[in-house]
Amino acid sequence: MEIRITVPILKNQPGTFIFGPEIETFSEPIAVDDNFSVRFSKSGLENIIRGIRRRQYNSWEWQKTARLGEDLTAGAEVASLLCPVHLASHWESVGVIPYRHQLDTARRVIQEMGGRAILADEVGLGKTIEAGMILKEYMLRGLVRRALILTPASLCWQWFEELREKFRIPVVLHRSQYDWARCQCIVASIDTAKREPHLSEVLAIDWDMLIVDEAHKLKNSKTQNWRFVNSIHKKYFLMLTATPVQNDLKELYNLITLLKPGQLGTYTEFKQRFTAGKRTPRDPEMLRSLLSQVMIRNRRGTGTVEFTERIVESVPVELTSGERELYSAVESFIKQQVRRTLAEKKTILPYITLLREVCSSPWAAVLTLKKLYEKAQPELKAELEHLLQLAAHLEISAKVQQVLGLLPNLDGKVVIFTEYRGTQAFIKKHLEAAGLGVVTFDGTLSAGRKEFTKFLFRRYGDVLVSTESGGEGINLQYCNNVINFDLPWNPMRLEQRIGRVHRLGQTKDVYIFNLATQGTIEEHIWRLLHEKIKMFEMVVGQLDTILTQLHLDKSFESHLIDIFIRSESEGQLVKELDQLADGILRARRELAQSSLLDLLP
Repeated sequence: MEIRITVPILKNQPGTFIFGPEIETFSEPIAVDDNFSVRFSKSGLENIIRGIRRRQYNSWEWQKTARLGEDLTAGAEVASLLCPVHLASHWESVGVIPYRHQLDTARRVIQEMGGRAILADEVGLGKTIEAGMILKEYMLRGLVRRALILTPASLCWQWFEELREKFRIPVVLHRSQYDWARCQCIVASIDTAKREPHLSEVLAIDWDMLIVDEAHKLKNSKTQNWRFVNSIHKKYFLMLTATPVQNDLKELYNLITLLKPGQLGTYTEFKQRFTAGKRTPRDPEMLRSLLSQVMIRNRRGTGTVEFTERIVESVPVELTSGERELYSAVESFIKQQVRRTLAEKKTILPYITLLREVCSSPWAAVLTLKKLYEKAQPELKAELEHLLQLAAHLEISAKVQQVLGLLPNLDGKVVIFTEYRGTQAFIKKHLEAAGLGVVTFDGTLSAGRKEFTKFLFRRYGDVLVSTESGGEGINLQYCNNVINFDLPWNPMRLEQRIGRVHRLGQTKDVYIFNLATQGTIEEHIWRLLHEKIKMFEMVVGQLDTILTQLHLDKSFESHLIDIFIRSESEGQLVKELDQLADGILRARRELAQSSLLDLLP
């Protein structure tokens, strides 16, 4: 078979301008050998010159990508990934290091699994990076144009940032029902997408790739989430979860069936062949072999990632006399109001919030006291006015003094987390007065402002003071000091704070300082989390799995509120919290003894 290639050539004779008209066009091909000839085209050359003058040429990364892509055009098996080469210089500038296990995972999903897989790495090994790498790879190959990423609402921003910053994927955050049709690559909350008018729009589109994070929430095939994801038209499909099986082998069957129907047969066949009991597998070797065809699970240790150490220090804080007076007065007020509010079947949340705020800072408490005062009945206004005056006259706090004492002894940048905007402003005021470069980060900032704030902190700042909502999706591997100015009642939020710093890419040991006011409800929360269940010693993400094992009928935070309300004395409060701690430790032991996770490949 004769192969002909048409290329331009310049005839650069002496005295002739290189881009002049003296360009020769050969009407007959020049034969290199019997099967190969080249035809030189004047029009092709003119197009190239015009493109160069207009700067219409691609970057060097694309040239390297094209070379790697030669195997594709030849129909040969792909030996290398295009994505790492195409993004090499960008990854160097943003500090992304593709680990060997992540590259191997991307290759296996593309070459062996046909783009449909469960990424079940242990927490902290970078499943998001693996998914982004796979998505980018398919985009570079021209196989994916339309992609949908479904996550819990709290993780949407994190996915948006990761894909844009690390992979240069033009993804958008879902905002309205019109985004589905006009946007090629969308990150959306699964709870929003499954409801009308969005549901019909999502199901009407043929998606090239679907990515679902926190996929263990799809373990029940009778739920709306499972049915919704199962109904989406998709060619490639990635599911991300660190815990693909927790309590029952049927959970595993439901996930695999969602990904690849028929892989494990019908449920009756699966049950007869592979289950000896709800949590006891039969023929585990064969089951593990079938799972390895659709699931990849990387574990910590040799060959993946060794995390740096967490060094946790508890910092007990003795309230000043003014703060002690304020706390006692607020606590007494709250106990009276909670009983009355419960009797009237109204919400007690503002009072619980106030109790937590007064442990954080006077400024945080002032904001809630002011709102309560504006809505209060006349008989309560005098008492609330007294509390407002107590809080407003406190210019310094014991916690801020502790922080000012800690900072000179810390090496490097420091992140201070608080739940409350009032406390954030209070901390900023006093640290700036001490001559420190302080940057604040909260959920009200626009996307552009968030980027600028992160730049300021990394380049110029000494301390970043971040609220809970502000900390979502922000990665701070270049910082290794965390001060928890107040302790959230939801331990998952505390773990998420630490995860902003103690994560993939952190090269130093991470120092965590937990401030807890003595003689307050905060001291009891600190004792539960630190002394009893030792959550700071757990592997990142383990706590979430353990709390799932407890089967609480409400959130952990709500459970703590119930304990506080029921307890008529400090002794009863301590007893109830100890019982909760015992339940958590028991669930931890059961999880460690479970053989279900041993099934995973």
